[in-house]
Amino acid sequence: MRQHLAERGGAPVFNRVPKVTVSFWLIKLLAVTVGETAADYLAVNLGYGLSTTTWFMSAVLAIALALQFAQKRYVPWAYWLAVVLISVVGTLITDNMVDNLDIALQSSTIFFSMVLAITFGFWFAVERTLSIHTIFTTRRETFYWLAILFTFSLGTAAGDLVSEYFGLGYLITGIIFAAIVAAIAIAYYLFKIDGILAFWLAYILTRPVGASLGDLLSQPTEYGGLGLGTVVTSWIFLGTIAAIVLYMTLTSEGRELVVKADSEA
Repeated sequence: MRQHLAERGGAPVFNRVPKVTVSFWLIKLLAVTVGETAADYLAVNLGYGLSTTTWFMSAVLAIALALQFAQKRYVPWAYWLAVVLISVVGTLITDNMVDNLDIALQSSTIFFSMVLAITFGFWFAVERTLSIHTIFTTRRETFYWLAILFTFSLGTAAGDLVSEYFGLGYLITGIIFAAIVAAIAIAYYLFKIDGILAFWLAYILTRPVGASLGDLLSQPTEYGGLGLGTVVTSWIFLGTIAAIVLYMTLTSEGRELVVKADSEA
């Protein structure tokens, strides 16, 4: 199948989401850790409660996504701001289902698995691709961010299911999911499994890795954590995220020209 660079009005078209690099996975892991600790800090430590915190952070996320959509290309600060906030909201949605609506972790895990599968199904039916390398229209970007939201909610539910319901604790849960992610990486590099499938599986499963890390660092020692607290943990990871985003901005790392196949032209 012949491929070519996408062009609009004679100008090259840039992907609206970043190229997948080592920095991408590092900052994604940091972002999901912040999502876990920041959600706990706002809802529990500040005493706003799950419902109020969820509505407020959803409004902030809507503003961040509006800024992201307005860029029409990958801009590190806008993209990663949206990722951090969607990580917080995704965590809060799952926590609301479990704590406020008394929905079992098994049920919420199954529910978000189905919703994510439906999202991918509609995305492919409409666009004939799930590629993260050709997010160059508003419709594709909308599908992309919906999928991202549901991966965070699913990852939160799955991680809590293993660590809390099955009682394995934060450290063991993190190790289990990290091992699965490593297996996916091996399958991609050595056995050449489909790259898009490998990406989305890894994206889902890095969520419980990051959440387990956040809980391990922030939770009190009597609950199996190291007792750093949500404030210290959140600021450490936010500072690291800011440093990597600055590096990406200065080096243009992650910027990617869209390459379309003839079937997408």
